Amino acid sequence: MKLQDSILNLFNKRNHRPRFGALDLLKYIGPGLLVTVGFIDPGNWASNLAAGAGFGYQLLWMVTLSTIMLIFLQHNVAHLGIATGLCLSEAATLHLKKKYSRIILITAIGASIATSMAEILGASIALNMLFQVPIKIGAILVLAFVLIMLYTNSYRMIERWIIAFVSIIGLSFIYELSLVNIDWAQAVGGWIVPSFPKGSILIIMSVMGAVVMPHNLFLHSEIIQSRQWNLEDDKVIKRQLDYEFFDTLFSMIIGWAINSSMIILAAATFFRGHIQVSELQQAKELLHPLLGSNATVVFGAALLCSGIASTITSGMAAGSIFAGIYGEPFDIRDNHSRLGVAISLVAAVIIIFLVTNPFMGLIISQMVLSIQLPITIFLQLHLTSSEKVMGKFKNTPSTNIVLLIIAFIVTALNLVLFYQMIFPPHT
Repeated sequence: MKLQDSILNLFNKRNHRPRFGALDLLKYIGPGLLVTVGFIDPGNWASNLAAGAGFGYQLLWMVTLSTIMLIFLQHNVAHLGIATGLCLSEAATLHLKKKYSRIILITAIGASIATSMAEILGASIALNMLFQVPIKIGAILVLAFVLIMLYTNSYRMIERWIIAFVSIIGLSFIYELSLVNIDWAQAVGGWIVPSFPKGSILIIMSVMGAVVMPHNLFLHSEIIQSRQWNLEDDKVIKRQLDYEFFDTLFSMIIGWAINSSMIILAAATFFRGHIQVSELQQAKELLHPLLGSNATVVFGAALLCSGIASTITSGMAAGSIFAGIYGEPFDIRDNHSRLGVAISLVAAVIIIFLVTNPFMGLIISQMVLSIQLPITIFLQLHLTSSEKVMGKFKNTPSTNIVLLIIAFIVTALNLVLFYQMIFPPHT
């Protein structure tokens, strides 16, 4: 019953052969947008704010590079879900030795906990902004609300509204680009020229982890199956892969634009004004040119919806990963899926209680994601390049080369991070 319980099970067409046309293409858009919510979440807002305020336009290249990597990775992992009917976690359990799959999937759950921490913390900060609710109490309220929605499936009624609202706020950031004074020459250079200014490696890693999120790779391979129909027909599978690529490309470009606009606006306001940023709440200043005195309320509401929506997807990802350890699909009525959700969200709240600096906690949580990311990338590369797993739909040699390059780039950046942690640069 995994398909009926997926967030995006809108059409229930798995038992018949679809017609393919322009309207079907539009209907197929959805899984990619759900993943996009995951990388315009509170962790992204904090990472982008820190990148723009601390280094101006210089780190825009990481958004570009991360988005390009994300398009390949998300399409590849969706390819796995469509061709095999398995999510990434199930496939790992089925095709790897148990001792290896367990270790890999436990690290993935750890990444999901780090993600959930950022999402819940962001929503808690929003509650504090809007209603002066203490951060820790807000975390408990968000935890209870999300667990109720997930366990009762009631989130299905409001998820599309949340996505729409968060998207509108994200687009408002893009609209603001016309309202502030931006050095577009520097911005274009920042998009295409890699730069590693002193002290930037933590922010670079947090931006990458905030965009290319391991839990989203597991989630996409699960929810893409809400669009599956007749998997025994090769033509249907190939057409689905084409439609899925359009969905992924369209959604990731939207995410790139929103994340870039946040960094550019932070550069044009905080960096230019030499304003030090130490909390996420300062980002509301970016909305003042558009919203004036209402900026705080609108920003807080957007952050709250963003936190709740992304906490839902993070919980689903954790449930999918944990159920996959037992060779099962995500099913919120199943104990393994329910336990996976609870582990991720409850552990995240416990960590929040231990965090003394919420803004830095958001930054570090995104860095943790980038550290786990190479493990997930090498896992999906191993599975999708295997004829045993994928059959005739295994990766082409060129796809394998691209995925290897991505894996080595991520690994190299992690090695640089570890080196600078051991041998910090002299100030």
